[in-house]
Amino acid sequence: MFRGIYDAIIDTKGRTSLPARLRDELVETFNDERFFITNSKPVWLPDGTRTSGLALHPYNNFLEIEQQVTSSATEGLTSAELDAVQRWILAPAIECNADKLGRFLVPPHLRKSAELERDLVFVGLSTKTEIWSQAQWEKVRLQDVQNFPVNSSTLTRLRL
Repeated sequence: MFRGIYDAIIDTKGRTSLPARLRDELVETFNDERFFITNSKPVWLPDGTRTSGLALHPYNNFLEIEQQVTSSATEGLTSAELDAVQRWILAPAIECNADKLGRFLVPPHLRKSAELERDLVFVGLSTKTEIWSQAQWEKVRLQDVQNFPVNSSTLTRLRL
């Protein structure tokens, strides 16, 4: 499973390196070094704006997501919401494979969408990894503190 927070850099050509621990997890846990990158779910910020990073999904996990989004698992979504999910998550997805040094290219349309310029953060979230610009990550972290549940019996059950 993907765990940890890792700082990285993206060069002017759009190349970055997947941290070694995350590369190892792709092979050890998900049995494939291929992955997809796409937009992550948008996050609402306290000032009313939204931001989004990128999501890195193991190859087969993303194929399952595609199947779910195009099947009856989308009950409860309006037609407009389903179209938005398909356009925001499925349409921009790119299959990737890191080279021996872990480098891969983030396409221009995804760099622009996530406002990636130089300093990045890879965030391991169990079955996916998010990629954020350092500036946007700081905003998201502040929002997470505000959204964190307090006095929740669920947290107690989770032993948190």
